[in-house]
Amino acid sequence: MNAQYVTDIEHVVGLTNEEKSSLQKVTRWFAFRANDYYLQLIRWNDPEDPIRRLVIPHEGELDTWGTLDPSSEERYTVAPGVQHKYRQTALMLASDMCGGFCRFCFRKRIFVDDDSEVAFDLGEGLDYIRNHPEINNVLISGGDPLMLPTPKLEAIVAALRTIDHVRIIRIGSKIPAYNPFRITQDPSLLRMIARHSTPARRIYVMTHFDHPREMTDAARRAIAQLQQSGAILMNQTPLIRGVNDDPVALAELFNQLSYAGISPYYVFQCRPSVGNKIYTVPVEEAYRIVEMARARCSGLAKCARFVMSHANGKIEVTGNTAKAIIFRYNQAAESDNTGRVLVYVRNPRAYWFDDYTDCIASYRVSP
Repeated sequence: MNAQYVTDIEHVVGLTNEEKSSLQKVTRWFAFRANDYYLQLIRWNDPEDPIRRLVIPHEGELDTWGTLDPSSEERYTVAPGVQHKYRQTALMLASDMCGGFCRFCFRKRIFVDDDSEVAFDLGEGLDYIRNHPEINNVLISGGDPLMLPTPKLEAIVAALRTIDHVRIIRIGSKIPAYNPFRITQDPSLLRMIARHSTPARRIYVMTHFDHPREMTDAARRAIAQLQQSGAILMNQTPLIRGVNDDPVALAELFNQLSYAGISPYYVFQCRPSVGNKIYTVPVEEAYRIVEMARARCSGLAKCARFVMSHANGKIEVTGNTAKAIIFRYNQAAESDNTGRVLVYVRNPRAYWFDDYTDCIASYRVSP
């Protein structure tokens, strides 16, 4: 099976003519993209179906809440298509296309702005990485790198493999969920992974499964083939209203991932991007959901950390009391802040770290 892509909401068979008409005003601002494989996972008789909510536009996206660059990625751009926010990590935006457009995407600006941040010539970025020996891992992202033709993706991977201090290459992709046939029907991709994922220098594929129903037989075959080729798989998901904000569904996702040999890595607080209000859960409610889900899992399935990918770093929510909420810098743009613990007055209406303004205490944990 080759998934056929759909980019016009009018061609979505499961929607009524009235729904198509009402959603045209959304797609004028925020593009729509899916494929026939993923659309057939939707239970069209359920207007609240979580798979539908992941990929089908919603009129609530027209709410003016949020910004186009909530994590200030522009601040950390050091070369065309390359960001350097954390000392040991570089991010490469290598693709401006995805297997589907997640409705809660925090990089909507890539698909709505003419001035794309994605670089189609990464030579300057590779030179930057080559000249910064503190960078020991590189995340290839976008867009979705697995939307690139395999020879083009391999050219990037092979170039990184010539840089001795780059020990880990990560490929961030939702393709195993959106279109697993991209993996299972391209032996050259699997051979490329096998060539460049060595015992001393692994390739990590950072998958993006958001709901357990995305873990189909086809997806599991793609997962297994990536693993057999030598890739290590870890999963990241935002906490999304109407998709995985149910502890039972989130726990089932964690468990299904662990059964397939994928380690749950991060659960992200949904970023305050333009159009994202209807997909976002307040921080403290989200923390409770994550902890309730973890309580239903084995140790292997409860590895995920609940974090906000803030402009200043990855800020983990680590606990709360009756009056306070406790954060920790899991990663920090200013490396001296890594490990710093912050204690703030609880605010059940907070959607982002910036909404916590009345600080009780702030201190750094000693190494």
